[in-house]
Amino acid sequence: FICSGAFHSAKPSDLMAELQGRLPIRVELKALDRTDFYRILTEPHFNLIKQQQMLLAAEGLDLHFTDAAIHEIAGIAEDLNRSLENIGARRLHTVLERIVEPLSFGAPELVAQARSEGKERYLAVVDKEQVVERLAPLLKKQDLSKFII
Repeated sequence: FICSGAFHSAKPSDLMAELQGRLPIRVELKALDRTDFYRILTEPHFNLIKQQQMLLAAEGLDLHFTDAAIHEIAGIAEDLNRSLENIGARRLHTVLERIVEPLSFGAPELVAQARSEGKERYLAVVDKEQVVERLAPLLKKQDLSKFII
């Protein structure tokens, strides 16, 4: 009765807990926009930016993002989700990885260079221009799979 779609008088929350999880329930969500991505990047206590900063701090590299860079990351993540597959906030991980990749792989050399100059740590500041430069290859790619029948 219930499984045949007769939910006009009953809803899934009326069922026993054992049955609730067995019925497929479809929910349509709206896509995340720039402000949502910006909030995801800045509001949580251990957000993705802080995670990258802590990861590179262990190598002796201080990483800082300008506010304009964070806004640009949020905008690019929204554009990529719209043009490619919409994977939601998981897109931010890919975008940040592309931005920080040269720093993370070059951290030992950068820190050694800073120490030879008499500094204890290397300071890397990511600004809007660097974000656009490092993500340009991602923005040029177009998902051609939607044209394949």
